[in-house]
Amino acid sequence: MTTKQRAYLKSLAMTMDSIFQIGKSSLTPEITEAVSDALEARELIKINVLKNCLDDPKSIAQVLAERTRSEVVQVIGRKIVLYRESKEKKHIILPPDKKSEECK
Repeated sequence: MTTKQRAYLKSLAMTMDSIFQIGKSSLTPEITEAVSDALEARELIKINVLKNCLDDPKSIAQVLAERTRSEVVQVIGRKIVLYRESKEKKHIILPPDKKSEECK
């Protein structure tokens, strides 16, 4: 993902509300599966890590990204933004990557 694409996704995420909250039980298989399903439906999601969660939001973001095969767009404070292109319902069209255009 290029910095231009990441900036575009950050701008989209600014107006979004968090759809998941991760609490003291941290990452459970159920949360991971629900996040994966939400990424397939929405492509871009925001997650809130509650104060009673003892894990670091950045490490939670990395683990979630690995488990759901998504990309961490940003982690600000206790908010995580993840992106994964949908296989069936593509809503978000990323700005083109200049490097891939030059290769054509």
